Amino acid sequence: MTVTVPQGGRVLFIGDSITDAGRDRTDGGDLGTGYAMMAAAWFTARHPVHRVDFVNRGVSGDRVRDLRARWQADCLALAPDVVSILIGVNDMWRRYTTDDPTSAADFARDYRALLESTRRLGARTVLVEPFLVPLDDAQRRWREDLDPKVDVVRRLAAEFDATLVAVDELFRAADVDERTWTRDGVHPTPFGHALIAQAWLRAVTPTA
Repeated sequence: MTVTVPQGGRVLFIGDSITDAGRDRTDGGDLGTGYAMMAAAWFTARHPVHRVDFVNRGVSGDRVRDLRARWQADCLALAPDVVSILIGVNDMWRRYTTDDPTSAADFARDYRALLESTRRLGARTVLVEPFLVPLDDAQRRWREDLDPKVDVVRRLAAEFDATLVAVDELFRAADVDERTWTRDGVHPTPFGHALIAQAWLRAVTPTA
């Protein structure tokens, strides 16, 4: 299932540092240097007369609870036609870096609240799976925390008729050196961002 992007519509990318990708916070139109910028650039190159307004509200370090706290200002108030969400890696990572875990149940509760308010807005949703590209045995053990959260995103996509972009599955299936995609297991290289952008573009289509 693909999401249709209306002519002259607004697409919002929102999430954590992977979406943020160094965007200039003083410039509301800056898209950063990651997959959001790449996807917006390729969509516009392919469909220039569609005149879609792409907006990035990724914030480095965010967990799903942080998205919920700023959802009114950074999503609903912008009245997007399409909302693309990528969140979850910090909900996993903090368990191992600062002993501050987020349970799968809490993750699902807060994520569902985002989708319920977005549905009331009437916006279409694209859910990008959180992902991990483990570089060593210690990071491979992190999957025990991330996998239930990936499952939550997949279930919510089905429940809310959202379009799922299965990038965790895509990275796991790619038969290349993991360092092609990431330097630390979490943050993508430019090539990793490009892989996400390509998958995202397959999930959307302009209205006729």
